[in-house]
Amino acid sequence: MRYSHLPLLLSLCLLFEITLSAQQSRNKPKLKTFGSSLKKLKWDPDRNQTSDITNTGSATQADDDVIRIETSLVASDVLVLDARGRAVKGLVASDFIIAEDGKPEPVGHFLLGSNTSVPRSIALIIDYSGSQFPFIQNSVEAAKVLVDKLGALDRMAIITDDIEMLCDFTNNKTELKKKLDLLIERSRGKKGLLGFGKMNRRLGLSAQYSALMATLKEAFDEEDQRPIIVFQTDGDEAKYLRNSIIVPSIPAGLPPEWIPAAQADVESQLKLQHDGMTEFSLDDVYRAVEKSRATIYTVIPETKFVGLSPEQQISAIRADDARAMSEWLPTLSKGAQAAFKARDEARRKLTPVEALRYRAEELAKLQSALMEVSNISGGWTEFLESPTQAQMIYSRIFADINDRYIVGYYPSNKTRDGRRRKISIEVKGHPEYTIIGRKSYYARGR
Repeated sequence: MRYSHLPLLLSLCLLFEITLSAQQSRNKPKLKTFGSSLKKLKWDPDRNQTSDITNTGSATQADDDVIRIETSLVASDVLVLDARGRAVKGLVASDFIIAEDGKPEPVGHFLLGSNTSVPRSIALIIDYSGSQFPFIQNSVEAAKVLVDKLGALDRMAIITDDIEMLCDFTNNKTELKKKLDLLIERSRGKKGLLGFGKMNRRLGLSAQYSALMATLKEAFDEEDQRPIIVFQTDGDEAKYLRNSIIVPSIPAGLPPEWIPAAQADVESQLKLQHDGMTEFSLDDVYRAVEKSRATIYTVIPETKFVGLSPEQQISAIRADDARAMSEWLPTLSKGAQAAFKARDEARRKLTPVEALRYRAEELAKLQSALMEVSNISGGWTEFLESPTQAQMIYSRIFADINDRYIVGYYPSNKTRDGRRRKISIEVKGHPEYTIIGRKSYYARGR
């Protein structure tokens, strides 16, 4: 695992990307070895996907990766939206039509998402790396909204982009808030005795997808009736996954005088990718999401670049840089602030627009990858474009959890072949309704 990132030299207006290296009981063993499943993964170039080196079976899905439920029940959390995008309430089991691989299946399980007798297991994966610095304070405070709304049977765990389970599943709200505050303390640092001494700031390692993979493989078991993941990150570890969606290159149209420096930077980036490459790809992440039962809500703390025109993207890049500057400056000593600000202003004047466009295109790719994570799980993605939006977004997540219907069936296909099967769910007589939920699952293997 890598312990640092090198921003593109071309993107000189990027202020800081600092990635420094540096549990409460749930009536089951604590996850003291969280992240150990990642050590069992080994990239298989022949299959072009990761393999579990502890698996001695065939080249099909490993048993540990397939949904494990005591019965054959297939349950899905679904959100029903009307034509105006509002949650449809008051539906009953007989309103739903289910099909598996095109074959109708009778509804055999139905509950309301607000049913407090069904415990929810919520894993919050929070990125507190340098790129997230402007959002950490507000994000932590907003996450406490989730904590306050936990029901008596609900449990929550906190996981960081260090691949650290900061707090194991618990319903102890005081302990959860204490651990969340620890992230602010780490990111801000603490002065020494009587206010003197070094800051000792610690920020996350940007290993967000690794933390997600570990969560999917280790955090939930059959006791978790409603596994939910809140994934807050900018997803920049995607650069270091196998078959990376980001291939460093010289921006098109770059002025000739910039090309030598750009070429040197590309070579440096390629070396970093090679040295920090994970043992799994983005497609492996997608497969793990699809095989899990967790609904994932992705929160991306930055401006939405997906869907913007090139001109809008460049304006957004500049606005984000200015905002980051306003957050970082107060953390520096007064003597350093003026010098840092002057250097940054000089960088902005020198940076070619082609470099800004390159950055924007890269950000759009990273965001699209994160959005797909939620789509596969039956969740959704929200962009935290301003720190002040955090509480609203977290409140919306909890409202969504309550507005869902838990719809299940017992498949007529009893074959235990470990294969992927498609799920289709509709509401009778309402073709205008949009159903947000899982579109597939993996059957239990032999």
